[in-house]
Amino acid sequence: MSDEPQNTAALSASKGSRLCIEIITLFPEFFTSFLQTSLLGKAIANGLVAVRCTNPRDFAPGRHRQVDDSPYGGGPGMVLRPEPLAAAIEAAEQKRGRTHRILLSPSGRLFNQSCAARWAEAGRLMLICGRYEGVDERIAQLFADEVVSIGDYVLSGGEAAALVIIEATTRLISGVLGRAESIVEESFSYGRLEFPQWTRPPVFRDLAVPDILVSGNHALVARWRRREALRRTLTRRPDLIERHPLTEEERSMLAEIELTDPQRGGRG
Repeated sequence: MSDEPQNTAALSASKGSRLCIEIITLFPEFFTSFLQTSLLGKAIANGLVAVRCTNPRDFAPGRHRQVDDSPYGGGPGMVLRPEPLAAAIEAAEQKRGRTHRILLSPSGRLFNQSCAARWAEAGRLMLICGRYEGVDERIAQLFADEVVSIGDYVLSGGEAAALVIIEATTRLISGVLGRAESIVEESFSYGRLEFPQWTRPPVFRDLAVPDILVSGNHALVARWRRREALRRTLTRRPDLIERHPLTEEERSMLAEIELTDPQRGGRG
C-alpha cells in the first residue's frame, strides 16, 4: 500500500523537519502541485517541512475498496465509514509517531492566525480530510484533537481546507519566509489588518504614492502605517476591534482618523 502522492518523493518525512504534516485524504494527487510550488516547495526541499499523504481507500475492505455508506436515519448523500479512516490514521502514526490530529469539517471551530501559530510549533500535525456528506461522528470522538473549519461555507471535501491550513501554518516556521519581520507586520498578527502597500511607479493612472512613504522619515512612516492599519480594520473588519480593544496609541490615532475622515473611509 502506498501512503504518499504520486511523483512526490521529495515530500517524504524527515526527522530533521521543523514540522511534519500527515494528510489523510482520498485524493493525495490533489496536493502534488501545491506542495512543489513557491516557498512551500523550497521549504520541503530544504527539509524544513515534511508532508506525507495516507489514503483511507488503501485500507478499505472488498474488491471495490468502498469507503462510504448511506447515513443511519436516512437522508441524501453518503458518509465516510470509520474503519478505513481509523486504519489510515493509525497506520500513519504507527510508522512516524503520534500527531496533533485535526478533523476538517464545516461544523468545527473557526481556523485563524492563532491556530496557525500554535500548530507551527506542534512538530507533528495531522489533517483529516472529509468527503461526501461528512465523516462518521466516531472519528471525531475517538481520534480528533480538534475539529476545525476554514469558514462558514461548505466545500466538496477537506482537501482545499487543508491547503489553506498548510499555507498559513508553514509560512510561520522559521526559515520558510525570507524575512522574519514580514510575519510580524502582516494581517491578523496583532489583531489588525495589514496597512496598505505601494511600490513603483510613484504615479499610476493619476494615483500617487502617499508622500510620507517617500519622506525618508522612518518613525513617521511606522506610525502612519499603524494608523492606516487601524483605519482599514475599522472599515473592513470592525469585529477585530471588538476582540482586540484599542490601545492608548490607537485611541489617539482614532481621533485623527475621525477628524480627517468622519466616515472612517479613505483610501486603502
